[in-house]
Amino acid sequence: MPMERATSLRTLLVAAVLAAGLSACQSTPTPSAARDTDFGRCSDAGVQWAVGKTNDEPTIRRLKQESGAGLVNPIGPGTIVSRDIRQDRLRVYVDAGNMITAVRCE
Repeated sequence: MPMERATSLRTLLVAAVLAAGLSACQSTPTPSAARDTDFGRCSDAGVQWAVGKTNDEPTIRRLKQESGAGLVNPIGPGTIVSRDIRQDRLRVYVDAGNMITAVRCE
């Protein structure tokens, strides 16, 4: 009986040490990692210059940078859009001639 108790105590002690060791391996997110997943808020106030411009890649890149949007969503004529609101999305409305008609954070 004392031998069984010593073996079970030893097993319990080994399990506790392993559990403590494994919990030390758990990583905590760094501030930069948290920032990577936290897209900013979109602001369309400073990007109204794009209305009347051609919808092209350099314009979209500039709109994304200047608006702070995490997602830029070009919307063409007849495109079905969802009604969900995202604080990080800039919608760029484009007419049939590929000209930007509106820029809104939605």
